[in-house]
Amino acid sequence: MASMSSDDVWLRCGGRLCLDFVNTLRNRARVPRETLVVPEDLRRWLEWAGIAVTARPAARDADALALARKLRDALDRAVLAAADGALPTPADLAVLNSTAAAHPLPTPQLTVVNDKLAHTTTPAPAPADPAAGLALVAQDAVALLPSPEVRRVRVCGADDCAVRFVDRSPAHNRRWCSMERCGNRAKARRHVARTGRAPRADGGG
Repeated sequence: MASMSSDDVWLRCGGRLCLDFVNTLRNRARVPRETLVVPEDLRRWLEWAGIAVTARPAARDADALALARKLRDALDRAVLAAADGALPTPADLAVLNSTAAAHPLPTPQLTVVNDKLAHTTTPAPAPADPAAGLALVAQDAVALLPSPEVRRVRVCGADDCAVRFVDRSPAHNRRWCSMERCGNRAKARRHVARTGRAPRADGGG
């Protein structure tokens, strides 16, 4: 299969690294569309997400792609369960935990600043390969799942989208992955249903 075309972009509207990763499978509500088709797509997504791996492409990259899809499914099920107040399955938690363990977290350290003890951290090394890059995605999910923020995870209200996102709106009533994508399309459909004609490009009636 061919790699994802350069004019097809990933979505940065999940509000969390792990949700942006879940959203690499598009149009879940209808006919799911894969954007991580070949191992190079995974490397490109990690770089797009700010996770640049240091090693050159290797034979293990195909294994990393299979792990990515397995992690994505487990992550999606676990987040939606927790958002609904339920517990994720032990199998999905095992996938998240084992993937998260593949890359070291920054180590907490003590230092003296202005004659007082203070916390600092040693930075973790850059991920050596895509599997280690996926560990950072899993670590973000491990942080999200027990937090109150998981109860604000929503699914886009457009019937052909199903993008996952964190609702950080003041009234906690965000419906769309973004107004530019699905919100405006829904407004246009309502306008056509009400008036029988498409809205004018200049915003007029």
